[in-house]
Amino acid sequence: MTLERHPSDESLLRYAAGSLSAGPSLVVAAHLELCSACRERAATFERVGGAFLADTAREPMRADALGRALEKLDQAPSAPSREPLARPARRADLGIALPASLRDCGVGPWRWLGPGFRWSWITVPGSPDARVMLLRGRPGLKLPAHGHTGEEFTLILKGRLFDDRGSYGPGDFDEADDDIDHQPVVGPDMECICLAALDGDTRLHSRLGRWVRPFVGF
Repeated sequence: MTLERHPSDESLLRYAAGSLSAGPSLVVAAHLELCSACRERAATFERVGGAFLADTAREPMRADALGRALEKLDQAPSAPSREPLARPARRADLGIALPASLRDCGVGPWRWLGPGFRWSWITVPGSPDARVMLLRGRPGLKLPAHGHTGEEFTLILKGRLFDDRGSYGPGDFDEADDDIDHQPVVGPDMECICLAALDGDTRLHSRLGRWVRPFVGF
């Protein structure tokens, strides 16, 4: 697989530093499964960050730090925790192979958005406010025209998308921010399935987009 479009260095750096929010981080992780070049790039950023932390001067430990820690341990309740075990996330069978990065996520069923247009909501453990979804469009479908008030990260899983910036195939990654207004179009040969995360909001220009917004919340 030859990939042509990748996360920016800024996004990979934020991912490596753990400062990228949960939704976009999930989409970057899915891309890294497919792209050895970006995996190495992210690993480089992690090593640089680790070296920087190692060189940072450490604050001296207080002389009574150990005694204070032991005192807190003695005061801690000895009874075992009775919190219920977390239930595994519900996962609908969408009929496609999903990235390994989604293995702990909840996956909703395909839902109707419009003629030839479906979506599935993804729930991210520990991040209930993350806005992540799978989008599925028939060949030739024009997605709603929109802009952004934040970031939109998209990974193509199947098929191909086109917009005025070019073409995106399987494994390709797209970043769009408040400078981008576009109307992606599905390629003519097969359906397209994308993994998308929103960190911010969208400005929907089309009548279809404004109509579906209350149903999907983007």
